[in-house]
This record gives sequence, structure tokens and C-alpha cells, in this order.
Amino acid sequence: MSFDLTDLRLFLHVVESGSITKGAERTFLALASASARIRNMEDALGVKLLSRGRRGIQPTEAGHALTRHAHSILHQWERMVGDVSEYAHGLKGHVRLLCNTATITEFLPELLSSYLLAHPNVGIDVHERLSTEIVQDLLEDKADVGVVAKSTDVGELMTFPFRTLKLVLVVSPKHPLAARRSVAFAETLDFDFVGLAEDSSIQKYLEAHAVRAGKRLNYRVRLRGFLAVSRLVEDNVGIAVIPETAALRCKESMDLRIVRLTDSWAKRQLLLCVRSFTTQPLHIRELIEHIREPAAPPEP
Repeated sequence: MSFDLTDLRLFLHVVESGSITKGAERTFLALASASARIRNMEDALGVKLLSRGRRGIQPTEAGHALTRHAHSILHQWERMVGDVSEYAHGLKGHVRLLCNTATITEFLPELLSSYLLAHPNVGIDVHERLSTEIVQDLLEDKADVGVVAKSTDVGELMTFPFRTLKLVLVVSPKHPLAARRSVAFAETLDFDFVGLAEDSSIQKYLEAHAVRAGKRLNYRVRLRGFLAVSRLVEDNVGIAVIPETAALRCKESMDLRIVRLTDSWAKRQLLLCVRSFTTQPLHIRELIEHIREPAAPPEP
């Protein structure tokens, strides 16, 4: 049986993208070479690993098994690389980090920038997921570190405090809710919304709470980014729920009103999650220590 780490990375890229062409591009291989490598793996194992369906390339049952083992093997390799990185200057550590929309935009840019500048041989892939999806991917070894809401059932995962996220309502000064200092989310659902894109985790979170209130969000338009959303809110196209940090930042250059949400779920404690801190490669342990919430100073 002969296949190597490149074959395993290629296979994972194909499964994640649902396309041999995209998998080849991500692995920096020619399409013909990538196809030959996949065939070689199937011949070596004596079983079909991929099938083509309506949603593109999908793993077979055997392919799912290989996916789990490939993640584990590559994780072990990266852990070894991290632990000996001081002696292997040509090798690079890698981190797969999963989190929600607000974490990506409001907290991570500055934190990751300082970490990456101090660790030039480390690369980080950041992907957006819901908290439940993040926990599942961590348990299945599809990710290294995740940021989830404290209310999430994390099972046996190890957690560290990260940051507190507060969601608020932003409206135009001309909107009927502009005079309110606080409002329940259910009261906002009779108005038009300016929302984020369909794949936004924060938008999925809000939609779930709208369903619990027996209603649905009525979108006038959906955009990418809190800045674009706030621009249309300023023009009274609709209202939006965004992180308070983003609302305050946008208010500096826009005529907006910020209204507090009275719902308990609008304030979320976020946690860093990892399978086991002590068994992680050095560069992942250093990342967690770098981005976790700073310890409170001792009382005098």
C-alpha cells in the first residue's frame, strides 16, 4: 500500500470542497495528477472512496472512514512538527480554527495579527460555523480549536474563557423603534430587516430565535459585513441586530440609534474549545494562550 501525506491532504480537500478540481487546486496539483492519486488510493485499498452526486463529489462509507483517519494522521504529523519546530525551520505548523461571525470580525483580526507576526512559520485556516457544528468537528478531529457559546454542550472538550459578545439592535433615527432604549427581540420581528448572508452563523442564530418566537425574519436585503448592513440601516431600509462593538464602531461615522435587546441570549459568553490542551502541538498551545481572555488582575 503506497500513499503519502500529499494523498491524504488531497483527499481531504476533495471531500471538503466537493470537487476533485478544487481539491487539486488547494493541494497545488494538476487535475490529471490529482485524479491519478485518487485512483491509486482506491486501487491500493480495494474500495471506492468517492462518488458523484447532485451536490458534487461525496465520500462513500469507506471514504468517510478514510476522512476520519486522514484528519487524525495529519493532526499527529502537525503536532510533531510543532513540537520540534525550533529545530525544523523549513517546516510549518498549521491551525484549523472554527468560530462564529462576530468572533471573526470583532475579536480575531487583532489577536491573530499579533500571534502570526510572532510565529512566522505558522498558518491559520479560519472557518465560520455554528457552535454545535464546531463541537462536532472538534470531536471528529476536523478542527484544532473552536470558539463556541458557553451554553453549548461541549462534552469532554477542554474550555477556556474567550470574550463576551453582546448583540444590540441598530436602527435609523427615522425608525419607530429609534426612541426606545431597550426592546425584546420578538417586538422587532414585525419590521423589515437588513441581514447578513445566508451562510452567516450569527444570522442563523437570529433566525432560530425568531422561530422560537413564532415568527420569521423578513429581509429587505442581505449583505456581507456589518459596515454594509449598517449603511442601509442608516438609510432606513431596515433594522439589524449586530454585535455592540460593531454598532459602536459604525456609529462613529453613521447616524444610527443603538437599542438594547432585553433577551438573555443577546449577551453570550464565548469559550475556546480544544480536545486536549496538553497533547496539542506547541504552536496550538501558544495560540490558545495568546487569544484566551486575559486573567483578571489580583485585587489589592
